[in-house]
Amino acid sequence: MSNIPSPEDLRVFTVVVRKSSFSGAADELGVSAAYVSKRIRILETGLSTKLFHRTTRSVVITGDGERAYQWAQRILDDIDHLLQELSVTRQQPRGALRISSSFGFGRNIIGPAISLLVGRYPLLSVRFEVVDRIVDIASEGVDLDIRVGDQIAPHLIARRLASNHRVLCAAPDYLARRGAPRTLLELAQHDCLVIKERDHPFGVWKLHHGAQEHTVKVTGPLSTNHGEIAVQWAVDGRGVVLRSIWDVGPQLRSGQLVQVLPDYTQEANIWAVYPSRLDNSAKVRVCVEFLQDYFTQRAPQV
Repeated sequence: MSNIPSPEDLRVFTVVVRKSSFSGAADELGVSAAYVSKRIRILETGLSTKLFHRTTRSVVITGDGERAYQWAQRILDDIDHLLQELSVTRQQPRGALRISSSFGFGRNIIGPAISLLVGRYPLLSVRFEVVDRIVDIASEGVDLDIRVGDQIAPHLIARRLASNHRVLCAAPDYLARRGAPRTLLELAQHDCLVIKERDHPFGVWKLHHGAQEHTVKVTGPLSTNHGEIAVQWAVDGRGVVLRSIWDVGPQLRSGQLVQVLPDYTQEANIWAVYPSRLDNSAKVRVCVEFLQDYFTQRAPQV
């Protein structure tokens, strides 16, 4: 039993790996380099293996060190989960948090929000991924998926972070050349910028006018799986785009884009989706609450 590594030694070890430096780890942990060296030496003795190749200039992890690092991360994460479950009201959430979102929304909106999140809660370690598909959060080990759109499987748990809708818009020079569509049917005669992004049906726009839903099939010479590219094409005068007000708010305010058929919109609220109740994880709960405040303070004004 005496060879079982202590959580403190494992934490010191993971920081050394991340910093590739004993002195760098000491600075981050607020301890002396001698203390870091001692903890690593004790850990190597207990594991009966060499974790680093050390020279006067560099610290390089060994093969055994790589394997130990993977296990150390899992063990420390399990310890953090244990502490959170026993004390979910802790004021300083800690541990690893995997968050995912879509390409453009993730880069422009969620990425900056996460930067502010870890600034407020420095003990969090966030891995953020942007993907162009629906994430299976349970099987992929994702703690939190931020989605735009109201199609959420009933077995998932979700909280609405902000109201949102998609609007039809185009550049003034495109509308000057082609004229503005006066009805949904006229969209068939226009160049529409089609997006295949996550769960969006390709080339099919479902729009609401009051309580009524209308479906229109659209086509055009340009299509993409990236919403930001479609918005830029619209700004360039290449056609009509259907995009979230959070994505095109700045272009509408500046006049680069003009809303067309303004009575027709598509509901697309912003949701936090997670695999288990927020009561079970302080770090996920804190993140969701932070994002709700973030969106409230930054609601787009058009």
